[in-house]
Amino acid sequence: MKIDRLIGILSVLLQEEKTTAPELAERYEVSKRTINRDIEALCKAGIPIQTSQGVGGGISIMDGYRMDRTILTSKDMQMILAGLRSLDSVSGSSYYGQLMEKIQTGSSEFISGRDSILIDLSSWYKGSLAPKIEVIQRAIESRHLIQFEYYGPNGESNRRIEPYYLVFRWSSWYVWGWCLERKDYRLFKLNRMDCVAEMDVNFTCRYAPMPDLSNEKIFPGSIKVKALFTPDIKWRLVEEFGPHCFTEADDGRLLFTADYTDMENLVTWLMTFGAKAEVLEPAEARDIIRRNAEETLKIYGGLT
Repeated sequence: MKIDRLIGILSVLLQEEKTTAPELAERYEVSKRTINRDIEALCKAGIPIQTSQGVGGGISIMDGYRMDRTILTSKDMQMILAGLRSLDSVSGSSYYGQLMEKIQTGSSEFISGRDSILIDLSSWYKGSLAPKIEVIQRAIESRHLIQFEYYGPNGESNRRIEPYYLVFRWSSWYVWGWCLERKDYRLFKLNRMDCVAEMDVNFTCRYAPMPDLSNEKIFPGSIKVKALFTPDIKWRLVEEFGPHCFTEADDGRLLFTADYTDMENLVTWLMTFGAKAEVLEPAEARDIIRRNAEETLKIYGGLT
């Protein structure tokens, strides 16, 4: 892209005393004429670039010119690098590592102190996650459709979408795009996607709205939950729902109240507590857990 090339050329000129149009053309795989137009664009933007002909000639920035970096503090640079490292943790390429090297080149005196924030956006599924992110990111940049198999609560389906955003939310990665099958915008969880492939089909970019990432949208709380938990698992309730999700009942147990997304996930979550949880509401959840317990006892010989 032109803007990326212009920034790259400016970076070269700031770091090197002099370069030439043929060298820049080879570096960015464009024609010499394109480089000349880029240099003209940078001059119009106020960058004092000078060119000289003949032996020893080339393109350079006028002596004494320095890009003003006072708008960025050392702390600002640390935060930028922390963000790049977090993206590098799920990248399947060396792009972010190389970008960090570019930023740090010639800036060692500007970046002081130790790293104070370390972010790892990967997961147990990093081996399969990074290739998906790379394919989707490439498709977004090239405006290509992607296709994949999707495993949802209602079964498996083959989807084709126009990808617009990669989203990290609530410890999971999603892709937001226009679904050709549903004729609407959808948010797909990457861990539920398989056989993700970039199609050799271009699409015209829509005026895509930003995805609604509110808790109410991603986790619509349509089920009112009330349950009692033993005090020894207070840490789990605090970790997953915060310290204000329960009150202490008369018998010392913790009265938990919350809105939950769907019945299947609710029952699965409650059953991980075993006998340390008693569901009060909804009644449907109590019935499902009771039937599951009876079926489990049959498997292990507890009931005949």
